[in-house]
Order: sequence, then structure tokens, then C-alpha cells
Amino acid sequence: MPVYKNEKAGTWFCKFYYTDWTGNRKQKKKEGFRTKKEAQEFEREYLSKAHASCDMSFGSLVELYMEDCKHRLKPTTYSNKEFLIATKLLPFFKDMPINSITPATIRKWQNELLADPKVYSPTYLKTVNNQASAIFNFAMKYYRLESNPCRLAGTMGKKHADEMAIWTMQEFNRFIKAIEDKLPSYVMFQLLFWTGMRSGELLALTVDDFDFTAHTVSISKNYARHNKEDLILPPKTPKSKRTITLPPFLSSIVERYSTCIYVDDPHNRLFNYTKHYLHHEMDRGCKKSGVQRIRIHDLRHSHASFLIEKGFSPLLIAERLGHENIETTLQTYSHLYPNKHGEVAALIEESYTALQDDSTR
Repeated sequence: MPVYKNEKAGTWFCKFYYTDWTGNRKQKKKEGFRTKKEAQEFEREYLSKAHASCDMSFGSLVELYMEDCKHRLKPTTYSNKEFLIATKLLPFFKDMPINSITPATIRKWQNELLADPKVYSPTYLKTVNNQASAIFNFAMKYYRLESNPCRLAGTMGKKHADEMAIWTMQEFNRFIKAIEDKLPSYVMFQLLFWTGMRSGELLALTVDDFDFTAHTVSISKNYARHNKEDLILPPKTPKSKRTITLPPFLSSIVERYSTCIYVDDPHNRLFNYTKHYLHHEMDRGCKKSGVQRIRIHDLRHSHASFLIEKGFSPLLIAERLGHENIETTLQTYSHLYPNKHGEVAALIEESYTALQDDSTR
């Protein structure tokens, strides 16, 4: 592995040929290393990466993984993934050869996160662990890594939180009265609570999405703000494309709002705001009304809770919320159903008693 010194600059450089993973022979030259060792380490790592070798470092594997993700993910999803990896994975694993990372190494990393003074939520820890596992799965599929150490180490965290913050109708009513002085806020939060749509779906809506005669709204896109640019993206999943039936009072609220604002093009956004505005108004309304502060996304959970309490089926709720499958609905809201089991037992008892009474007549 020869490297060379640039006598004039006093730095080192490497120049070598290699065969990439497609079988093509190429030349690589890299200059500006301070020491001979740095130049040699660069060449060794570059060759491992080019040959798809399991000797490559975790940091090099991440570069390959992120390059693959770049063309397959929404910009906002990619940015979130990049941040998580940079802050939770690379500080621990970056310089380790991927074939030297064992289940014991993964357990040590997990324990450090579990003991972190920041006290991450169980759902966040689950997300971090899943991301690490996804990277090792990528290495198994494309770079001949024999096994995924995360699978053998076991997981950490939980997929769903133990408790879910929701508002009752009474709490929402107190909140909405506190923000009715701002018409856009009043309309947006009415839609969020009574339809269960996601905030990105709300902010992407146009006048054309509403049918004020049929009292429906069509969800077909998602709004995001990325690098100071407004983006209109596809919805979260295919099932997120849906038509939500509105109660007439809500349809009237939106129709009146649409006539109060100037929209030069019905294809333009009806609510020309960002998620930051929604968070600001949530803070303002909670402070003014005294209602407990919940996340914007918890309004979606509040809507689901309302539907469950009123006896609607999980299938209908899944369709209204745009869940990809009914299992998602059941897993997310199963803890809200215990009272329904009691109602089922009471109904069976009532039916059985009526049947017995009929047989004795």
C-alpha cells in the first residue's frame, strides 16, 4: 500500500488502482494528508468500501446506506434519519469495522443510551434501535455481512407509549373558545379535532379539496417545510389518500372561512401557515384556557378516542385516519377498548336473559 510525499507542500498523498463492485477498474488519487499513516488509512478504508468488504468502518457503511436512501425518501424523512444517525449511532460506532460489531457491542451501546441523563422516551429508543438494525440489514443484503448483531442483542424501548395524551370534547371546547379570536386558528383546530387528519395533511389542503355540498374533504397530499422551502409531498402512505366525511357544521365553518380570505387560485393552500404556527397557537390556547398541553398529533388520538367511545368499529376508524391496515389502529388504541369488553359482556347477559324469559313463557 504505497503512499507518496509531496515535498513542496510537506503533505502526503495516495494514488492507486482498484476494481469496484461492478467489476470496472478505476484509479483514485487523494492529496493533502498530514501524515503517511493518514494516507494509508484512507486508502485501506476506500478499498474496503469499493470492494463491498465487511472490513469497512461503520461510518463508511452509513455513507453507502444514506446514498441509497437519498433517492428513496422524502427530503424531510431523509433529514430526520440523517440527524438520528449522526447523533445516536456514529459517535459510538463510526470507526468500528462492521464485521467486528458483535451483539455484546450493541448491548453496550444500548445500555449507554438507557443510562443517558436525558432520559429518552421508550418509543424514541425503539426508533433508534430500529434504525441501527436497518443499517445492518442493509449490510447483510448488499455487502455480505453474515448476521445482524442487533437481532441477536435484542431490542430496547417500546413501539407504543404506555399512556396517550388526549382531550375530551369538554377540554377541546374550552381550548377552541380561547383561540376563536384568530379565524385561521379556529378553523384549523376544528378540522384537526373533528377529522383526525395529520397536521401536514391539513396544511396542504386547498379549496378544491372540499366538497361543501357533499360535506367531504379529500386528503391527497402532505405539506412540509424543509431548508426554508415549502414542499407539497405525497401522503405518508397509500392508504393516507382518502375522503373524510365532515359534519355539516364543520363544512360550513370551512366554507365561510374560504370566502373570507383571498385565494387567487383554488389550487393554492387554504392555510398558508407552518407547523410552527400550530405549535404557537396550541401554547397560546392552552395558557389562556388552562387546558393541559398536548401535542398537535394528539388531536388525532383525541378524535380516535371519541370515535371509540361512541362505539364505531376499528375498521371505520382505520379508514377515517388513513391507517395502512387495521392492525395499526388496534395496536395504537387497544388500551382504549377495555370498557367495551364490559359492554359486550353486559349485552350478552341481557340477550341471554331475554332468551331464557322467552323459553319459559
